[in-house]
Amino acid sequence: MRQPLVAGNWKMNGTRDESVALLKGIAAGMGDVLKAEVVVCPPAILISLAKENLSGSGVKLGGQNLDYHAAGAYTGEVSGPMLKDAGCAYVIIGHSERRSYYGEDDDLVARKFVAAQEYNLIPILCVGETLEEREADQTEEVVARQLDTVLEAVDIKVFAEAVIAYEPIWAIGTGVTATPEQAQETHAQIRKMIAEKDASVAEQVRIQYGGSMNPGNAEELRSQPDIDGGLIGGASLDAEDFLNICRAA
Repeated sequence: MRQPLVAGNWKMNGTRDESVALLKGIAAGMGDVLKAEVVVCPPAILISLAKENLSGSGVKLGGQNLDYHAAGAYTGEVSGPMLKDAGCAYVIIGHSERRSYYGEDDDLVARKFVAAQEYNLIPILCVGETLEEREADQTEEVVARQLDTVLEAVDIKVFAEAVIAYEPIWAIGTGVTATPEQAQETHAQIRKMIAEKDASVAEQVRIQYGGSMNPGNAEELRSQPDIDGGLIGGASLDAEDFLNICRAA
């Protein structure tokens, strides 16, 4: 039985005061979250603050990105060892905004995935198509390409502990959500791709939905057999909304 995973991606949001209020709200409500594993991914500059304010709550920490180098002259970057040292258990890899805004291609995403594994961070690998690609009936092709590039770089067994987040780019931050049936179809395709290499790993890998999940649709999405939680953007910036999604999971 796969444990549901809900991860809050704060993106580039949060002053210290705003973040403390949000973190305290999340920590205070975790007593009602009985089954889901919960992760908060704040901006790197706020990870230590999150660790302090989530202590004892059971909430785990994640980074939003990492450089595949361990250290060196890479101004502005954050390494896997830094994230691990700061208390992170997870790291988001290949989010659509990293791919779209900062030119991260499939090969770079694969290198980051390998680095996350090397430094004992659990990667949340993001895959998904644009609206144009969906309308051209290319969803399966795009997701397969993104996933295959990583699978070529690692042993399939590592996916037993990794996480995949299907995030239809056309549904991120738009308020438009894939229907449960649309999301389930792609999640099932992803699991099938993994099963073609190792059926046992396919049963273990957790596949999150990452496109405008909110308290109103979380339960219906989560009820689908291959949706194992959510990678939450905007709704993770409100403690009660985020907790309600966790409860639904």
